Amino acid sequence: MYTPNFKTPSILNVSQLNTYIKSLLENDIKLNTVFLAGEISNFNVNSKSGHAYLTLKDESSVIRSIMFAGNLRYLKFMPANGMKVICRGRVTVYAPTGQYQLNIEDMQPDGIGALTLAYEQLKAKLSQKGLFSVEHKKPLPRFPQTVGVITSPTGAAIQDIRKTLLRRFPCVDIVLCPVLVQGDGAPEQLIRAVKLLDEYNLCDVIIIGRGGGSVEDLWAFNNENLAYAIYDCKIPVISAVGHEINDTICDFVADKRAATPTAAAEIAVLDQNELRAFYRNQFQYVTSSVNNLLNNSNLLVSNLRHRLSAVSPKTVINEYELNLKNTSNVISGKMDERLNFDLSKIKNTASKLDALNPISVLARGYSIAEKDGKVISSKKQLHSGDKFTLEFSDGKITATAGE
Repeated sequence: MYTPNFKTPSILNVSQLNTYIKSLLENDIKLNTVFLAGEISNFNVNSKSGHAYLTLKDESSVIRSIMFAGNLRYLKFMPANGMKVICRGRVTVYAPTGQYQLNIEDMQPDGIGALTLAYEQLKAKLSQKGLFSVEHKKPLPRFPQTVGVITSPTGAAIQDIRKTLLRRFPCVDIVLCPVLVQGDGAPEQLIRAVKLLDEYNLCDVIIIGRGGGSVEDLWAFNNENLAYAIYDCKIPVISAVGHEINDTICDFVADKRAATPTAAAEIAVLDQNELRAFYRNQFQYVTSSVNNLLNNSNLLVSNLRHRLSAVSPKTVINEYELNLKNTSNVISGKMDERLNFDLSKIKNTASKLDALNPISVLARGYSIAEKDGKVISSKKQLHSGDKFTLEFSDGKITATAGE
């Protein structure tokens, strides 16, 4: 500790005085650990260093304070002007200006827990940005083929979800993304699981959650980045964190919130027994509707028949039938005459054609001589030893010309 010599009168410079005061205050045990209650004002975070500068005040006094970035990052909430807090720190002196200040090492809300305050701050922030908007909620598929589950592989939640899904809809496939559901590494694993299922389109609907626990146990589901991952996910997400009394940011941003993991599985798929009953009722309804329609149609036809009978159109109809029958007989007779005439002409023509048919000539004992595809009409066309073809009515033979 610096101690100026005051035994003999001397003149101190400003730096010496400030240094002396600094040594007195910073070596005072009572000022090394101070718990101070006050209201925040003039709160500001330096964009380069990350240090927070603020003023703590009560009804009659103020004290300048600083919280270094290394301590600020561990706060569960973000300080704001007007907030009443309890700070733990030590009194220090900034020698260049001669100002003393409180170097804050930890800060807690006065009258409300830090986690609760952080939760309310994040909830208000995300709500203002529209992450909880009903218009953004995606509808759940009616008949999902695959359900993705993001939870601990060893917890009771996965067992409840699996049993419920297979009991209600046995043909559904389950894709499990095993993750930590509490602790420092849990938020990152939850975010990675959501993005993995979404990027590769591994399922039709996602259930994310865990069993009940304290606020600290469920805190991983209050992560801002996880909220954005769920919001951006193209696959519908069902949140099932804790029990019905527990609310997390994950619940608000998800497309559907379930009170428990079991309830989430019941929401994700329809019950097979309910489906059978539904389609059985639909079949009965359709059958009844068709029968009613047929009965009404039969009744209408019967009424029409009765009305037609009342005006007696039968005579006119019978007359039309008689005329139609006579006309039909006349047409049939004319057609028969024409057909017989045409048939006779065809037979005469066929006889003439048959007389001119070369095959008929061959049948009477004649033959046709051919050589190289040409008909031989004179012996001059053949020489001794030439081969040629004779065609008879029943086939062809090969012959050789002699002398």
